[in-house]
Amino acid sequence: MADADAALILKAQAAFQHVLNIADNLQDQRALTYAWGYLGHLYEQEGRHQDALVLTQRAVSAAQQVYAPESLYQWEWQSGRLLRALGQEEAAIAAYGRALETVQSIQATLRQGQGGFHASFRQVIGPLYFQYVDLLLQKATGLEATATGPASEAYASYLQQVRTTMEQFKTSELRDYFGDACVDAARPKTTALERVSLDAGILYPILLEDRTELLLSLPTGIKRVRVSEPSARLKRRIQIFRIALQAQDPQRYLYHAQQLYDLLIRPIEVELKLGQTLVWVPDGALRLLPLAALHDGKQFLIEKYPLAVTPSLTLTDPRPMPQEAVNALVAGVSESVANFPPLPYVRDELQGIQQLYGGTVLLNQDFSPTSLAQTVDQGQFSIVHIASHGEFAADPAKSFLLTSQGKLTLTQLAKTIGQLRFRDQPLELLTLSACETAQGDDRTALGLAGVAIQAGARSALATLWRVSDEATAVLMQQFYERLRAPGTSRAQALQQAQLTLLHNPTYASPVYWAPFLLINNWL
Repeated sequence: MADADAALILKAQAAFQHVLNIADNLQDQRALTYAWGYLGHLYEQEGRHQDALVLTQRAVSAAQQVYAPESLYQWEWQSGRLLRALGQEEAAIAAYGRALETVQSIQATLRQGQGGFHASFRQVIGPLYFQYVDLLLQKATGLEATATGPASEAYASYLQQVRTTMEQFKTSELRDYFGDACVDAARPKTTALERVSLDAGILYPILLEDRTELLLSLPTGIKRVRVSEPSARLKRRIQIFRIALQAQDPQRYLYHAQQLYDLLIRPIEVELKLGQTLVWVPDGALRLLPLAALHDGKQFLIEKYPLAVTPSLTLTDPRPMPQEAVNALVAGVSESVANFPPLPYVRDELQGIQQLYGGTVLLNQDFSPTSLAQTVDQGQFSIVHIASHGEFAADPAKSFLLTSQGKLTLTQLAKTIGQLRFRDQPLELLTLSACETAQGDDRTALGLAGVAIQAGARSALATLWRVSDEATAVLMQQFYERLRAPGTSRAQALQQAQLTLLHNPTYASPVYWAPFLLINNWL
């Protein structure tokens, strides 16, 4: 340690000790909790783990006495780190668990900045979840070699705890992005993952600093695979792959598509049946990955499995789409508006869907925020399809769809479409055609996932980047035609539509068909 750093630490220790003495004289428990806690953190940084733990436990006690949850979770979290460093793993797991319970109870307060919480939930609180998950996985590893009898039950229990913790994190992150109300209002009845995975494999990738963990939920239980690919390097691979893909450079994108396949799919594909739906529950940079374009050296992934994406299975209610009494509201802009280029194939796209399902068409001057709200208010719709320019930004307030009379924000869309949540038949499908996510920020992909949740739709169909207007019209026509076939799930309908483009020489490049994502309900 440099002399300057040592001098600063001594000054900090003296300052905290001074505050501690004053707070002790005043018997100010709220001040004491911070003084003990921060002094404990200073000792933690110095590697004085036992001394730090004593101070941190005093901070926990003081926070409990005055009910200061905004500090309590910090000191429970700190206790967990220190106990783990001291080799007391069971006690560390308990401390992390208490910290998470406290965070869950005060998230709204944290998001409002009342607890010093100004950055995104992932940046500030995310490390708590991932450290806890890492510790649980470490405990599971110790049981893996002898996972029989009671040890097998304990091993499975740790993996279930990991999955539950990741579900809590994903739900909390969506709350942070959109707000509590929309997430809680959209929460369906809890569905056992083992039941919904009877006809699907549910893949949870977990990005950790030193590796990537894959959890695959199947009817037979949870399968776990460790991949020695740190999160930072995987994120960089995805960025390079996206750039090569959108540049339509087959030599480059196929190389990266195969590398990503080997990392994320090959380790678990022995557990999957050909044609089985693969439900992807991505995290972080993986939200921006066009999974369909991964390649095993012979085939693209979409040629082997129907695919679906969900931000959180807790917020997913998988049910087949009814075949009767399906009515569509289709809206869009084909003309140039606000310096955006025209989308000439939108007219045919909307008319084709309307011919299949009936309903109402709002095109060009007929499509505005007001006309959309009035039409939804007066009708009963199972499908809402909007074909227009749009963008999902890191800030949901800046995400929009373009109408003939200005921008329709996601908040406005959710409020308008959300009315259908209270009808006899819920909104089965919300399709956003010709939209895109801003590149390079995985938080923007929450907009894709969250828009269905906000609007109360069972599922959504959207894209990761802006696709050819003509190719989109072809894919959408194929998707909606296939969706009408009895026994065809939404995931299967999208797969068949994507394969139609793949087998068409004009649209064979993944840039045309890979960005389409089916979000949430895949049945």
